[in-house]
Amino acid sequence: MFNDQYLGKKVLITGNTGFKGGWLTAWLLKLGAKVCGVSDKIPSNPAIFSEIGLETKIEHHFCDIRDLIRFSKILEDFEPDFVFHLAAQPIVSVSYDDPVDTISTNVMGTTVFLEALRRWNKECSVVVITSDKCYENVEWYWGYKETDQLGGKDIYSGSKGAAEVIFHAYYHSFFSDERSKIRLATGRAGNVIGGGDWAKDRIVVDCIKNWAKGKSVEIRCPEATRPWQHVLEPLSGYLTLAADLSNNDTLLGESFNFGPRSEQTKTVLELLTDLSHPWGFKSIDDAYCVTDNIPFHEAGLLKLNCDKALFHLKWEANLSYKECVGFVGDWYFNHYNTEQDMYQLTIEQITQYEKIASERGLVWSQH
Repeated sequence: MFNDQYLGKKVLITGNTGFKGGWLTAWLLKLGAKVCGVSDKIPSNPAIFSEIGLETKIEHHFCDIRDLIRFSKILEDFEPDFVFHLAAQPIVSVSYDDPVDTISTNVMGTTVFLEALRRWNKECSVVVITSDKCYENVEWYWGYKETDQLGGKDIYSGSKGAAEVIFHAYYHSFFSDERSKIRLATGRAGNVIGGGDWAKDRIVVDCIKNWAKGKSVEIRCPEATRPWQHVLEPLSGYLTLAADLSNNDTLLGESFNFGPRSEQTKTVLELLTDLSHPWGFKSIDDAYCVTDNIPFHEAGLLKLNCDKALFHLKWEANLSYKECVGFVGDWYFNHYNTEQDMYQLTIEQITQYEKIASERGLVWSQH
């Protein structure tokens, strides 16, 4: 998998205690990498970082990504071969409560990260992860391309668009120079779901936490559509991109969308209905209720066009909607109802994901 590019290599992940960061760490450990994580805190209780015991499996540093001196020291001491930048304030609702911290973390945090790399300047492949929210979303029916306008109607979206602008400014100012040894690109994805997410104001998280207590869940916009994708989908894209960066100059400074198949676009109510089956509700009406409390703007429709990733990286999404929901439901149900070793289950799901991709003949899985 990934041409064994990560076997025996040193990989640094910022934001490793988060949901995506936890799954990425587990996958890299499975691939034989030595992982170093940098985060300012464990973002929730419970959290995937703790629930699968990653604190005992990697080198980890608590560090604010905006601390240039401290982060630079970690980077210099670890000397990574690959870096994945996921550190961010990732919650839309929190951006309304604390817009300054959101902008500072997502924009200045990315700036400090890039500046540390510029000063270090050792051979390294880097993927900066932003979000599908970086686009100026007019809620049209076709997917956004990497060349579409950046922007956002809320602070979170604006901060992600700004992070992309900063990335490209840094790339063209410093990293495109032939003296630069840093090879980097950005990845954009969104609405990922999967076991181990306990972040605030996430629909799957709210469902599982309430259903585990035998309660119904309040939902805001049951008819809002989202292109739901399992967390392993964009991670497979990030891993493919980083592996290819080391030997493909056409990828340098580029941005890539990593979204799900078109058939993954379902309403919130459809997803909730499918996830509720194992939890013993007599009727779907017992599983949820609709609230008219909508404290902030939520996009009704947002899709990504992933043709660029298919053309340049031979990457495409793997799981069907049914498989995605099965992975998510199985992880949470085992967590709340069995004594299953959750690290082992996480590795088993990654193995199954790899197997499905290989059996389907997806090019990125064949190396």
